[in-house]
Amino acid sequence: MGTRVAVNQVLRLAVRNATISTLCPRQFGRYYLQSRWCCSSTNQATQHNQDLNPPSGIPVTELSLRSFIDMGFTESQAEQIYESLANVRRGDSAKHILPTLTALFVLGLNPSSVKKCLEKCPELYTIKEAQLQQRISNLRKMGLVEGSLQRVVAHYPRILTVPLKRVKNVVMFLKEKCLFTSQQVTDIIRDCPAVVLENLDQLEYKFQYVYFRMGVKQAAMVKCRLFRYSLDEVRCRHTFLERRGLYETPDKKGQTTIINPNLDSILNVDQDTFLAHVAQASAEEYDVFKRLAAREWREEELQQGRTEPDSDDEDDDEDVDDDDDREAKSGYGKRRKK
Repeated sequence: MGTRVAVNQVLRLAVRNATISTLCPRQFGRYYLQSRWCCSSTNQATQHNQDLNPPSGIPVTELSLRSFIDMGFTESQAEQIYESLANVRRGDSAKHILPTLTALFVLGLNPSSVKKCLEKCPELYTIKEAQLQQRISNLRKMGLVEGSLQRVVAHYPRILTVPLKRVKNVVMFLKEKCLFTSQQVTDIIRDCPAVVLENLDQLEYKFQYVYFRMGVKQAAMVKCRLFRYSLDEVRCRHTFLERRGLYETPDKKGQTTIINPNLDSILNVDQDTFLAHVAQASAEEYDVFKRLAAREWREEELQQGRTEPDSDDEDDDEDVDDDDDREAKSGYGKRRKK
């Protein structure tokens, strides 16, 4: 109870001349973490009969094991985080540790979720505070509401390391090239956040394969979370069904002579369910097909001179209005030449 009272006192002092509505999340978070640090230091002084109160501005490099416990981590979690920061504390990124923790706590993540984020993506420690805040703000502007935003960051924290320019280019590409609505794009980023790092050529080819070859519309793609799956996964299951006479490419009027299984039942199920209820085949048959198909597609790629495109080089976040990278470089029926 004493700690809670002390925290509240520090926060009241911090906002004496500013209301909560005028205090930005970054300021509030810093006051919160620093107040917890100060309160714990006071408790330690009482227990050890020593004056351990730190100065008001605590250097990030002096964050102790106890500091992480005071932030809400368990002793075990604090030890793991403290040890994982050994290399960071010796580098230039040390100054970003506290702002990163602050941003994640202010976002609404609990200590366990924060720890998992840092384990999945240690690069978060290297992101500047301003960039981190800009990227979180941009995700909100895209329509990720509270709850969804936290789940996206907890599931795929790497999204906070992606420059604004790259994210905006992908969003523009999905809207202009793939004709997804704004809400559909928001749903895609929420359900398949890794799409922001996918190569745009491959992304367009996958979209057009599903749209033209399989005859599936945008709403169905979003519903089944298409962009969680690689092109090889999609193409393998679809081609297997097609060669067994269980799937037809729709004609120009969108009609087929059979009833095609929906995309959700093809992709959003495990292999056993897919084989038993959709393909009506054995695992041995599917394994043989996959090996033959992989060899066939590989030979086709070699004959057509297809090579893997280089990854896009991203500029700083400040260059968010550059339109040059928004154009996709190839279509459904094209291959990159050597």
